Amino acid sequence: MTIELRSLAVDEWRELARERESAGEAVPDAATSERLQEVFGAALSIEAAVRTILADVRARGDAAVREWTARADGARVESLRVPTGAAADAERALEPRLRNALLAAAERIRGFHECQVADLSARGTSSVQLRPEPLTRVGCYTPGGRAAYPSTVLMTVIPAQVAGVGAIALASPPDDEGRVHPLVLASAHLVGVDEVYAIGGAQAVGALAFGTQTIARVDKVVGPGNAFVTAAKRMIFGAVGIDQLAGPSEIVVVASEGAEAELIAADLVSQLEHDTLAWAACFTDNPTLASALVEQFAAQAERAQRSGIVGSAAGSHAAVVTCESLEVALRLAEEFAPEHLSLQGPAAELLRDRVRSAGAVFCGAFSPVSIGDYVAGPNHTLPTQGAARHRGPLSVLDFVRWPSVTQLSESEFEALAPIACILAEAEGLHGHAAAIRVRMAHADSSA
Repeated sequence: MTIELRSLAVDEWRELARERESAGEAVPDAATSERLQEVFGAALSIEAAVRTILADVRARGDAAVREWTARADGARVESLRVPTGAAADAERALEPRLRNALLAAAERIRGFHECQVADLSARGTSSVQLRPEPLTRVGCYTPGGRAAYPSTVLMTVIPAQVAGVGAIALASPPDDEGRVHPLVLASAHLVGVDEVYAIGGAQAVGALAFGTQTIARVDKVVGPGNAFVTAAKRMIFGAVGIDQLAGPSEIVVVASEGAEAELIAADLVSQLEHDTLAWAACFTDNPTLASALVEQFAAQAERAQRSGIVGSAAGSHAAVVTCESLEVALRLAEEFAPEHLSLQGPAAELLRDRVRSAGAVFCGAFSPVSIGDYVAGPNHTLPTQGAARHRGPLSVLDFVRWPSVTQLSESEFEALAPIACILAEAEGLHGHAAAIRVRMAHADSSA
């Protein structure tokens, strides 16, 4: 079966992109709906199911976490916390090449995030300032179960450590036998995290946010997950902080003449293999490149190990769009505000410093998105679904709060007090004004 990359006009692409903007609650596929019916005995939405789980975890703690782990994930976990020795054993069992790769990636990621510490200094004057304070405790969620994402351990834990977070708890779903994947455990041990819990899904998010008999509550929950994790993060926001709401993976390539169609096709396929809901597009001003890309994409997608997922995603959310100019191509990319933006070809690369709305920018033939997923240095936890308009990658600053400190001198108080009184009385808050005036009187009497 041929997997096609559709060729769309600019207006056709914009119409397709509106589908992402109008997305509301997560709609379960047939398999998920069947599983919800099986677990809950009713045709619940993902949001209703998550709300039920969170309420139960908040009320019953550990017992609810164990029960929902058994019911939803089919895993019986007696001890929620993984013994420290298990993580050490997992690291010792690593094949040397893999261990060295993890260490190299961790070093590169840590080095990049340590550059951000220069921003962590008090800002203001001697009397009024913002003072950076690392969060006390955070929860890092790493998807798992049958799959393993050690890169997510590195990307969530390391910036928290660089920020100076006092305690880090890592949660990852167990497999059928109740065990966290050894690669996740080994990665946690490599970066010095010994508090690991064998729990996933909404119950993990709830346990971290509310606390249980075993798990101390955190100040913030970070890390990507499936639709249940994302819904849970949305619901616990306010009780604790969250980093962002992760949606399906996205890549947009802006390409000019001189770009390699083979490389672009490989980048599109690499992101579409994540999920049938993933998005991938190439915007180019060169019709010849667009035609070559269609051919290259078909050939590579059919050879892909996850060709079924790639084909399903491509049929719904992938396209090549030929634009009248690179200016139009950049405008389309900015409108979409993609998670990943790749600039390919000599002319496209000149646009690098003009990009304003993208989670991460990859520039040039030797900067594929895939390297950014693992070892380039910047964080791979990125905004999706247009959130790149208002935030960037997970960073050290996500693990720092900025309380303000006010300590006015007597002369500053005397200058500001009359202004504050006028404004307080204009708002009808006379008690506010009185709290200021009593100090004005006190200052006058002691003069």
